[in-house]
Amino acid sequence: MKFIVSSTYLLKQLQVLGGVINSSNTLPILDNFLFELNQSQLTVSASDLETTMSSTLEVESNSEGSVAIPARLLLDTLKTFPEQPLTFVIEDNNTVEISSNHGKYALAYASGKEFPKAVVLEDPSKTVVLGDVLATAISKTIFAAGNDDLRPVMSGVFFQFSTEGLTFVATDAHKLVKYTREDIKASQVAEFIMPKKPLNLLKGILAGSEEDVTIEYNDSNAKFIFENSTLICRLIDGKYPNYEAVIPKENPNKLVIDRTQFSNSVRRVSIFSNKTTHQIRLKIAGAELNISAEDIDYSNKAEERLTCDYQGDDMQIGFNSRFLMEMLNNLGSDDVQLEMSMPNRAGILTPIDGLDDGEQITMLVMPVMLNS
Repeated sequence: MKFIVSSTYLLKQLQVLGGVINSSNTLPILDNFLFELNQSQLTVSASDLETTMSSTLEVESNSEGSVAIPARLLLDTLKTFPEQPLTFVIEDNNTVEISSNHGKYALAYASGKEFPKAVVLEDPSKTVVLGDVLATAISKTIFAAGNDDLRPVMSGVFFQFSTEGLTFVATDAHKLVKYTREDIKASQVAEFIMPKKPLNLLKGILAGSEEDVTIEYNDSNAKFIFENSTLICRLIDGKYPNYEAVIPKENPNKLVIDRTQFSNSVRRVSIFSNKTTHQIRLKIAGAELNISAEDIDYSNKAEERLTCDYQGDDMQIGFNSRFLMEMLNNLGSDDVQLEMSMPNRAGILTPIDGLDDGEQITMLVMPVMLNS
Protein backbone atom coordinates (compact mmCIF):
# COMPACT_ATOMS: atom_id res chain seq x y z
CA MET A 1 0.00 0.00 0.00
CA LYS A 2 1.50 3.29 -1.13
CA PHE A 3 0.24 6.81 -1.86
CA ILE A 4 1.55 10.33 -2.55
CA VAL A 5 -0.16 13.41 -1.05
CA SER A 6 0.57 17.14 -0.54
CA SER A 7 1.81 17.83 3.00
CA THR A 8 -0.27 20.97 3.64
CA TYR A 9 -3.43 19.51 2.11
CA LEU A 10 -3.14 16.44 4.35
CA LEU A 11 -2.34 18.55 7.43
CA LYS A 12 -5.34 20.82 6.86
CA GLN A 13 -7.71 17.83 6.78
CA LEU A 14 -6.07 16.05 9.72
CA GLN A 15 -6.15 19.12 11.98
CA VAL A 16 -9.92 19.25 11.59
CA LEU A 17 -10.24 15.52 12.34
CA GLY A 18 -7.82 15.83 15.27
CA GLY A 19 -10.50 17.78 17.15
CA VAL A 20 -12.48 14.56 17.54
CA ILE A 21 -9.71 12.68 19.37
CA ASN A 22 -9.78 12.88 23.18
CA SER A 23 -6.55 13.62 25.05
CA SER A 24 -6.95 10.41 27.08
CA ASN A 25 -8.70 7.42 25.54
CA THR A 26 -9.76 4.19 27.20
CA LEU A 27 -9.18 2.33 23.92
CA PRO A 28 -5.61 2.87 22.65
CA ILE A 29 -6.77 2.44 19.01
CA LEU A 30 -8.71 5.72 19.31
CA ASP A 31 -5.40 7.63 19.52
CA ASN A 32 -4.99 6.87 15.80
CA PHE A 33 -6.30 8.13 12.49
CA LEU A 34 -7.78 5.40 10.32
CA PHE A 35 -6.42 5.63 6.76
CA GLU A 36 -8.50 3.71 4.19
CA LEU A 37 -7.09 3.78 0.68
CA ASN A 38 -9.08 2.87 -2.39
CA GLN A 39 -7.06 3.71 -5.53
CA SER A 40 -6.81 7.53 -5.63
CA GLN A 41 -9.35 8.06 -2.83
CA LEU A 42 -8.00 8.21 0.70
CA THR A 43 -10.58 8.30 3.51
CA VAL A 44 -9.22 9.39 6.90
CA SER A 45 -11.35 8.91 10.04
CA ALA A 46 -11.09 9.81 13.71
CA SER A 47 -13.39 8.69 16.51
CA ASP A 48 -14.02 8.90 20.26
CA LEU A 49 -16.83 6.26 20.05
CA GLU A 50 -19.51 8.98 20.54
CA THR A 51 -18.46 11.06 17.52
CA THR A 52 -16.83 9.79 14.32
CA MET A 53 -15.67 12.08 11.57
CA SER A 54 -14.17 11.19 8.22
CA SER A 55 -12.82 13.14 5.23
CA THR A 56 -12.05 11.93 1.73
CA LEU A 57 -8.84 13.19 0.08
CA GLU A 58 -7.56 12.90 -3.48
CA VAL A 59 -4.14 11.21 -3.56
CA GLU A 60 -1.87 9.63 -6.15
CA SER A 61 -2.08 5.86 -5.79
CA ASN A 62 -3.24 2.64 -7.37
CA SER A 63 -3.28 0.39 -4.30
CA GLU A 64 -5.79 -0.42 -1.55
CA GLY A 65 -5.70 -1.15 2.17
CA SER A 66 -6.42 0.25 5.64
CA VAL A 67 -4.12 1.13 8.55
CA ALA A 68 -4.37 3.08 11.83
CA ILE A 69 -1.59 5.67 12.24
CA PRO A 70 -0.77 7.48 15.56
CA ALA A 71 -2.50 10.86 15.33
CA ARG A 72 -0.33 13.00 17.60
CA LEU A 73 2.94 11.85 16.05
CA LEU A 74 1.67 12.33 12.50
CA LEU A 75 0.26 15.82 13.20
CA ASP A 76 3.43 16.97 14.94
CA THR A 77 5.50 15.77 11.98
CA LEU A 78 3.28 17.31 9.30
CA LYS A 79 3.26 20.71 11.03
CA THR A 80 6.99 21.06 10.44
CA PHE A 81 6.93 20.48 6.66
CA PRO A 82 6.74 23.26 4.09
CA GLU A 83 4.45 22.52 1.11
CA GLN A 84 5.79 19.43 -0.68
CA PRO A 85 4.64 15.98 -1.83
CA LEU A 86 5.00 13.20 0.75
CA THR A 87 5.15 9.51 -0.12
CA PHE A 88 3.57 7.09 2.39
CA VAL A 89 4.62 3.45 2.06
CA ILE A 90 3.08 0.82 4.35
CA GLU A 91 5.86 -1.73 5.02
CA ASP A 92 5.27 -5.34 6.11
CA ASN A 93 7.20 -4.88 9.38
CA ASN A 94 4.28 -2.82 10.86
CA THR A 95 5.81 0.57 10.06
CA VAL A 96 4.67 3.38 7.80
CA GLU A 97 7.53 5.07 6.00
CA ILE A 98 7.02 8.70 5.03
CA SER A 99 9.48 10.12 2.50
CA SER A 100 9.84 13.89 2.04
CA ASN A 101 12.26 15.92 -0.11
CA HIS A 102 14.85 15.76 2.65
CA GLY A 103 14.40 12.58 4.60
CA LYS A 104 12.58 9.48 5.72
CA TYR A 105 10.45 8.96 8.82
CA ALA A 106 9.10 5.66 10.09
CA LEU A 107 6.25 5.23 12.55
CA ALA A 108 4.48 2.14 13.83
CA TYR A 109 0.91 1.47 12.74
CA ALA A 110 -1.92 -0.77 13.92
CA SER A 111 -4.26 -2.80 11.72
CA GLY A 112 -7.21 -0.84 10.38
CA LYS A 113 -9.53 -3.72 11.31
CA GLU A 114 -9.18 -2.87 15.01
CA PHE A 115 -10.66 0.59 14.49
CA PRO A 116 -14.33 0.88 15.62
CA LYS A 117 -16.78 0.91 12.71
CA ALA A 118 -18.90 4.02 12.20
CA VAL A 119 -22.64 3.65 12.85
CA VAL A 120 -24.87 3.18 9.83
CA LEU A 121 -28.13 5.10 10.22
CA GLU A 122 -31.18 2.92 9.57
CA ASP A 123 -33.96 4.68 7.67
CA PRO A 124 -32.96 8.28 8.53
CA SER A 125 -34.94 11.50 8.06
CA LYS A 126 -33.21 14.24 6.07
CA THR A 127 -32.89 18.05 6.05
CA VAL A 128 -30.59 20.28 4.01
CA VAL A 129 -29.20 23.51 5.54
CA LEU A 130 -26.64 26.02 4.28
CA GLY A 131 -23.32 25.55 6.12
CA ASP A 132 -23.04 29.14 7.30
CA VAL A 133 -26.62 29.13 8.62
CA LEU A 134 -25.91 26.03 10.70
CA ALA A 135 -22.64 27.50 12.01
CA THR A 136 -24.44 30.73 13.00
CA ALA A 137 -27.22 28.80 14.72
CA ILE A 138 -24.66 26.82 16.72
CA SER A 139 -22.52 29.81 17.75
CA LYS A 140 -25.58 31.84 18.77
CA THR A 141 -26.88 29.09 21.07
CA ILE A 142 -24.05 26.83 22.28
CA PHE A 143 -22.71 29.28 24.90
CA ALA A 144 -26.01 28.98 26.82
CA ALA A 145 -25.88 25.17 27.12
CA GLY A 146 -25.16 23.81 30.59
CA ASN A 147 -22.24 21.77 31.90
CA ASP A 148 -24.18 19.79 34.48
CA ASP A 149 -23.58 16.03 34.21
CA LEU A 150 -26.66 15.39 36.35
CA ARG A 151 -28.85 17.02 33.71
CA PRO A 152 -27.37 15.75 30.44
CA VAL A 153 -30.29 16.99 28.30
CA MET A 154 -29.35 20.57 29.17
CA SER A 155 -25.71 20.07 28.20
CA GLY A 156 -26.55 20.04 24.50
CA VAL A 157 -28.40 22.09 21.90
CA PHE A 158 -31.99 21.16 21.08
CA PHE A 159 -32.71 20.97 17.33
CA GLN A 160 -36.37 21.34 16.45
CA PHE A 161 -37.22 20.93 12.76
CA SER A 162 -40.70 21.50 11.34
CA THR A 163 -42.43 22.45 8.11
CA GLU A 164 -42.65 26.03 9.46
CA GLY A 165 -38.94 26.45 10.13
CA LEU A 166 -35.94 25.38 12.18
CA THR A 167 -35.48 26.18 15.87
CA PHE A 168 -32.31 25.74 17.96
CA VAL A 169 -32.52 26.07 21.75
CA ALA A 170 -29.94 25.93 24.54
CA THR A 171 -30.38 26.53 28.26
CA ASP A 172 -28.69 25.86 31.60
CA ALA A 173 -31.70 26.96 33.74
CA HIS A 174 -30.16 30.42 34.34
CA LYS A 175 -30.17 31.60 30.76
CA LEU A 176 -31.90 30.42 27.61
CA VAL A 177 -31.34 31.15 23.92
CA LYS A 178 -33.82 30.36 21.17
CA TYR A 179 -32.69 30.85 17.57
CA THR A 180 -35.23 30.44 14.77
CA ARG A 181 -34.96 30.36 10.98
CA GLU A 182 -38.29 30.69 9.19
CA ASP A 183 -36.66 30.92 5.76
CA ILE A 184 -35.49 27.27 5.89
CA LYS A 185 -37.98 24.47 6.30
CA ALA A 186 -37.71 20.75 6.99
CA SER A 187 -39.74 18.16 5.13
CA GLN A 188 -40.95 16.55 8.35
CA VAL A 189 -41.17 17.30 12.04
CA ALA A 190 -38.22 16.14 14.15
CA GLU A 191 -36.53 16.98 17.43
CA PHE A 192 -33.22 15.82 18.85
CA ILE A 193 -30.54 16.97 21.30
CA MET A 194 -27.00 17.38 19.94
CA PRO A 195 -23.99 17.16 22.28
CA LYS A 196 -21.57 20.09 22.49
CA LYS A 197 -18.39 18.47 21.15
CA PRO A 198 -19.57 17.68 17.60
CA LEU A 199 -21.32 21.07 17.47
CA ASN A 200 -18.09 22.91 18.29
CA LEU A 201 -16.36 20.95 15.52
CA LEU A 202 -19.10 21.81 13.02
CA LYS A 203 -19.07 25.45 14.08
CA GLY A 204 -15.35 25.71 13.32
CA ILE A 205 -15.55 23.91 9.98
CA LEU A 206 -18.71 25.47 8.58
CA ALA A 207 -18.27 29.15 9.49
CA GLY A 208 -18.65 31.19 6.30
CA SER A 209 -19.30 28.08 4.21
CA GLU A 210 -21.59 28.50 1.20
CA GLU A 211 -21.93 24.73 0.79
CA ASP A 212 -25.08 22.81 1.68
CA VAL A 213 -25.00 20.48 4.69
CA THR A 214 -27.22 17.41 4.64
CA ILE A 215 -28.40 16.38 8.10
CA GLU A 216 -29.64 12.81 8.46
CA TYR A 217 -31.00 11.67 11.81
CA ASN A 218 -32.91 8.95 13.60
CA ASP A 219 -33.70 8.43 17.30
CA SER A 220 -30.15 7.77 18.42
CA ASN A 221 -27.69 9.29 15.93
CA ALA A 222 -27.25 12.23 13.60
CA LYS A 223 -25.07 12.45 10.52
CA PHE A 224 -23.83 15.66 8.90
CA ILE A 225 -22.61 15.41 5.29
CA PHE A 226 -20.76 18.34 3.71
CA GLU A 227 -18.18 18.87 0.95
CA ASN A 228 -15.80 15.90 1.33
CA SER A 229 -16.57 15.07 4.99
CA THR A 230 -19.11 13.32 7.16
CA LEU A 231 -19.62 13.56 10.91
CA ILE A 232 -21.71 11.02 12.80
CA CYS A 233 -22.52 11.47 16.47
CA ARG A 234 -24.65 9.89 19.13
CA LEU A 235 -27.50 12.10 20.31
CA ILE A 236 -28.21 12.91 23.95
CA ASP A 237 -30.94 10.67 25.27
CA GLY A 238 -33.92 12.17 27.04
CA LYS A 239 -36.73 14.67 26.69
CA TYR A 240 -35.89 18.37 26.42
CA PRO A 241 -37.65 20.59 28.99
CA ASN A 242 -40.64 22.62 27.76
CA TYR A 243 -38.75 25.85 27.17
CA GLU A 244 -41.76 27.77 25.81
CA ALA A 245 -43.34 27.60 29.27
CA VAL A 246 -40.58 29.70 30.86
CA ILE A 247 -40.62 32.52 28.28
CA PRO A 248 -42.89 35.23 29.76
CA LYS A 249 -45.55 36.29 27.25
CA GLU A 250 -46.69 39.59 28.82
CA ASN A 251 -43.80 42.03 29.16
CA PRO A 252 -45.11 45.59 29.48
CA ASN A 253 -41.75 47.18 30.37
CA LYS A 254 -39.52 47.65 27.32
CA LEU A 255 -36.03 49.11 27.35
CA VAL A 256 -34.11 49.90 24.14
CA ILE A 257 -30.41 50.75 24.43
CA ASP A 258 -27.17 50.79 22.45
CA ARG A 259 -25.68 47.31 22.83
CA THR A 260 -21.98 48.26 22.98
CA GLN A 261 -22.57 51.04 25.48
CA PHE A 262 -24.71 48.77 27.68
CA SER A 263 -22.20 45.91 27.47
CA ASN A 264 -19.22 48.13 28.35
CA SER A 265 -21.11 49.64 31.24
CA VAL A 266 -22.11 46.24 32.64
CA ARG A 267 -18.53 45.01 32.26
CA ARG A 268 -17.11 48.00 34.16
CA VAL A 269 -19.67 47.99 36.94
CA SER A 270 -19.47 44.21 37.41
CA ILE A 271 -15.81 44.51 38.48
CA PHE A 272 -17.19 45.98 41.72
CA SER A 273 -19.84 43.31 42.23
CA ASN A 274 -19.73 40.46 44.73
CA LYS A 275 -17.31 37.80 43.47
CA THR A 276 -19.69 34.90 44.12
CA THR A 277 -23.05 36.32 43.02
CA HIS A 278 -21.79 38.75 40.30
CA GLN A 279 -24.98 40.68 41.03
CA ILE A 280 -25.68 44.00 39.33
CA ARG A 281 -28.75 46.18 39.80
CA LEU A 282 -30.62 47.86 36.95
CA LYS A 283 -32.80 50.77 38.08
CA ILE A 284 -34.93 52.30 35.35
CA ALA A 285 -36.81 55.55 35.71
CA GLY A 286 -38.01 57.62 32.77
CA ALA A 287 -35.32 57.68 30.11
CA GLU A 288 -32.50 56.90 32.52
CA LEU A 289 -30.95 53.53 33.25
CA ASN A 290 -28.91 53.33 36.42
CA ILE A 291 -26.51 50.34 36.62
CA SER A 292 -24.94 49.67 40.00
CA ALA A 293 -23.08 46.98 41.89
CA GLU A 294 -21.80 46.67 45.42
CA ASP A 295 -19.51 44.26 47.23
CA ILE A 296 -20.33 44.89 50.88
CA ASP A 297 -17.53 42.64 52.17
CA TYR A 298 -14.89 44.93 50.68
CA SER A 299 -16.81 48.23 50.55
CA ASN A 300 -16.49 48.31 46.75
CA LYS A 301 -19.25 49.93 44.80
CA ALA A 302 -19.86 51.39 41.36
CA GLU A 303 -22.71 53.17 39.65
CA GLU A 304 -23.26 54.38 36.08
CA ARG A 305 -26.06 56.28 34.39
CA LEU A 306 -27.04 55.73 30.76
CA THR A 307 -29.77 57.27 28.67
CA CYS A 308 -32.16 54.82 27.12
CA ASP A 309 -35.51 54.56 25.44
CA TYR A 310 -37.93 53.12 28.01
CA GLN A 311 -41.65 52.43 28.03
CA GLY A 312 -43.20 51.07 31.18
CA ASP A 313 -43.28 51.50 34.96
CA ASP A 314 -40.19 52.51 36.94
CA MET A 315 -38.55 49.36 38.24
CA GLN A 316 -35.47 47.75 39.77
CA ILE A 317 -34.23 44.32 38.75
CA GLY A 318 -31.06 42.34 39.55
CA PHE A 319 -29.09 40.16 37.12
CA ASN A 320 -25.97 38.05 37.19
CA SER A 321 -23.56 40.25 35.21
CA ARG A 322 -21.70 37.30 33.68
CA PHE A 323 -24.84 35.94 32.01
CA LEU A 324 -25.88 39.39 30.82
CA MET A 325 -22.43 40.08 29.32
CA GLU A 326 -22.27 36.69 27.59
CA MET A 327 -25.60 37.39 25.92
CA LEU A 328 -24.75 40.94 24.87
CA ASN A 329 -21.44 39.75 23.40
CA ASN A 330 -23.22 37.05 21.39
CA LEU A 331 -25.59 39.49 19.74
CA GLY A 332 -24.33 41.33 16.68
CA SER A 333 -26.85 44.18 16.60
CA ASP A 334 -26.29 47.90 17.29
CA ASP A 335 -29.31 48.21 19.60
CA VAL A 336 -30.93 45.67 21.88
CA GLN A 337 -34.30 45.50 23.57
CA LEU A 338 -34.74 44.20 27.13
CA GLU A 339 -38.33 43.28 27.99
CA MET A 340 -39.36 42.79 31.61
CA SER A 341 -42.57 42.27 33.53
CA MET A 342 -41.61 42.02 37.23
CA PRO A 343 -38.34 41.99 39.22
CA ASN A 344 -38.81 38.24 39.87
CA ARG A 345 -39.60 37.27 36.27
CA ALA A 346 -37.09 36.58 33.52
CA GLY A 347 -35.88 39.39 31.25
CA ILE A 348 -35.99 38.90 27.49
CA LEU A 349 -33.16 40.24 25.38
CA THR A 350 -33.65 40.61 21.61
CA PRO A 351 -31.64 42.37 18.90
CA ILE A 352 -33.36 45.33 17.22
CA ASP A 353 -31.41 45.15 13.95
CA GLY A 354 -28.73 43.16 12.13
CA LEU A 355 -30.79 40.03 11.46
CA ASP A 356 -31.43 38.36 8.11
CA ASP A 357 -34.97 37.90 6.83
CA GLY A 358 -36.64 35.00 8.60
CA GLU A 359 -34.02 34.97 11.36
CA GLN A 360 -35.12 35.46 14.97
CA ILE A 361 -33.22 35.30 18.21
CA THR A 362 -34.60 35.44 21.74
CA MET A 363 -32.39 35.38 24.83
CA LEU A 364 -33.82 34.95 28.29
CA VAL A 365 -31.96 35.70 31.50
CA MET A 366 -33.22 34.85 34.98
CA PRO A 367 -33.10 37.66 37.56
CA VAL A 368 -31.38 37.44 40.94
CA MET A 369 -33.00 38.60 44.15
CA LEU A 370 -31.96 42.07 45.19
CA ASN A 371 -31.08 42.65 48.81
CA SER A 372 -32.63 46.06 49.20
